[in-house]
Amino acid sequence: MGLEIESLGDAKKREVELIYGSAEDVTGPIDGAGWDFDEAETWTVTKLTPGVKDPNRVNVFLDGHFVLSLDVNQVIDFGLKVQQSITKERLDELRRASEFGKLYQRSLEWVLTRPHSIRETRDYLRRRQMKRKQLNRQRVREEKKPLAEFDDELIEMVIERLVEKKYVDDRKFAEFYVENRYLRKGISHKRLRMELKNKGIEQGMINRVFEQVPRDEDEEIKKVIAKKRKKYNDFQLVGYLVRQGFNFHNAKTAVEEYGNEESD
Repeated sequence: MGLEIESLGDAKKREVELIYGSAEDVTGPIDGAGWDFDEAETWTVTKLTPGVKDPNRVNVFLDGHFVLSLDVNQVIDFGLKVQQSITKERLDELRRASEFGKLYQRSLEWVLTRPHSIRETRDYLRRRQMKRKQLNRQRVREEKKPLAEFDDELIEMVIERLVEKKYVDDRKFAEFYVENRYLRKGISHKRLRMELKNKGIEQGMINRVFEQVPRDEDEEIKKVIAKKRKKYNDFQLVGYLVRQGFNFHNAKTAVEEYGNEESD
């Protein structure tokens, strides 16, 4: 995919040429002839084009062949330009940056669906890591070229960037979780605290969030009773409430007080 540079305004044209080169550089063959990638020690950037699916990514061609893609900011940070010479060491850096950029973008799309904790995000990335390994084993069996895999260090780099940009924040996640978890059905403080701990939230932060985001235990227990009143008798209902994390005395008192009220 090429750029119609001549149809752009002067300011935009200069911006595009800074990344993709001049009109003469952008045009030209995509595939080179007689090119042996593995035997070369250096390569030349022959073409930089915007991504087909994502225009914020830039396709990098070395000696006429597509090799990898980077996001626009990475291209600027690396100072990549057409006709630039690339060594093996530099190429390894670019490949690493490419995998980071793609993994970061996928992770960003995921974390923006709702607040997530750091542990949740790490678990998500490790699931992707495992799926990639499984996919590559399948591709090897099918005699296809394996896709690039990413290691734990790359995962931590992505998490560090997400935290730095405040897309992942344990405090905001904990507040969201307490405010929204089983809001209509009801949930005990004990269970809510346990779930937050399992999500990787440290105890001090949990305590502070509960101080600032009130969930009245009496109101929560009433919600559960209203939900389960028709399913259980009084004895069973008390047992259910205790299993849900409510104190036995409070559960028994609440069933005696609210147990005969009509559920919503």
